[in-house]
Amino acid sequence: MVVDWTSELVRAALPRAVLTLLSVQQQHGYGMLELLRDHGFERIKGGTLYPLLRRLEEQGLIDHAWEHETSGPGRKVFTLTHLGHAELDRSVLAWNRMNDDLADLRATNRDAS
Repeated sequence: MVVDWTSELVRAALPRAVLTLLSVQQQHGYGMLELLRDHGFERIKGGTLYPLLRRLEEQGLIDHAWEHETSGPGRKVFTLTHLGHAELDRSVLAWNRMNDDLADLRATNRDAS
């Protein structure tokens, strides 16, 4: 099923989605791309995700370590920091509050009609 999310909605939700993925387990970038695409972010590209990962790391919300395998090049594996967990909790509460407020507005509009 293709989800018709506007680019503005994706831009707003993507940082929280990345933090949510990393709250469950560490991930490398390509793995995150695949999971995000499987969960509604079908159009997400590396050119969007990798700069976001860099910004989240600069903000201290995520960290990375290099994982070296016997075949192929090493890759960055990202983890959520303590600050990242706190930001995820804060942003989920804010997102839920906004959703509740929008639902109240819709209900008010229906009642006024």
